Parts: sequence; C-alpha cells; structure tokens
Amino acid sequence: MIGGRRTAVALSSLVLVGSSWVAAPAGQADEGRHRERDTGVVLCTGPSESAYDPPLTLESRATRVHTEARYTCTVGPGRIVPATGTLDGVSPSASCNGLTNPRITETVRYADGKQSLIVYDSGTTVRTVGVLDVHLSGRVTEGRGKGQSAQRDVLLALPRELPTECLSSGLPGNSGQAQLEVRP
Repeated sequence: MIGGRRTAVALSSLVLVGSSWVAAPAGQADEGRHRERDTGVVLCTGPSESAYDPPLTLESRATRVHTEARYTCTVGPGRIVPATGTLDGVSPSASCNGLTNPRITETVRYADGKQSLIVYDSGTTVRTVGVLDVHLSGRVTEGRGKGQSAQRDVLLALPRELPTECLSSGLPGNSGQAQLEVRP
C-alpha cells in the first residue's frame, strides 16, 4: 500500500511540475520581463532641429512645426540605446517669442526596434537670459511606455536681440538641445 501511495505522490508532483512549464513557457516569461521594463522611466537627450512654416516673425500666427531629434536614451537599468524622434504638428499661435498650445505628435524610433508614439497636447515657452525653453507635455499612446506621461524640453539659444529674420522674412528654423522623459 505504501509503494502505491509513493507512486501516486510522485506522479502528482510530476504533473504539477509539467503543468507549470506548460503554463509559462520560457519565451513568454522572457516577454513578460521586457514588457515590465517598458513600463519604467525612459530618459532621452540629444540635439534637435526644428523648421517652421510659415517662418516665425514677431506676429503670432498658426505655424506648422517639424522637428528631427537624435537621442541617446536610457530605457531601463543599464540599458542605453540610440533613437530618433520626429515631431510634426501645429502651434495655433507661434512667433519668435515662442509657441503657444502646440498640438504635436512625436514618433520615437529606438535602435532596439521599439517605437513610442507621443501626443503632446500642451506646451509653454519661457524666455530667460538669451535662452528659449520650449516645454511640451503629453502622453504615450502607442508602443514603449504606452499610457505613461511624456515631457519634452528643448533649450534654444537665441542671440541677445531678436534675430533680424524675425523683423523681415521670418525665422525658418532653430536648433537646440532636447530632453524627453517618459514616466509612469
């Protein structure tokens, strides 16, 4: 009787071990770890080049904005990957003094094959001591960081006086240093 009982316990144990392997195959367990990593903080920094259509003048008007950024991103503990960001949208009231309430979408393409689609729905511009800080706030709607908030700041160095283009044909573009942060 004892021998049969030991056999039954051993078989039951094997069934439990086998079912746990079936329930969580190694490939899926690995995917879960990567998914978990994607819900953490992402911090990207790098140069940013913007173009304005029509060019910015002293008069505020609706302006299409296109920006290209080259980032270095920290996407997890000890995980740094290069990325590119492409921003497109409209500021309903833009001038050489800044952008107001821009509606801009950014697609970030990471070198590890992942992407993030970010929709910015608010923004501010602050000018202090020859530097223009454009701050955008929004949310990641697809890809890495989906559902998390996103903040993007770009510092644009300006001459002490407004560029002469602002007084004549308009400022067609600008460059600066950007920082993008995605966090829960």
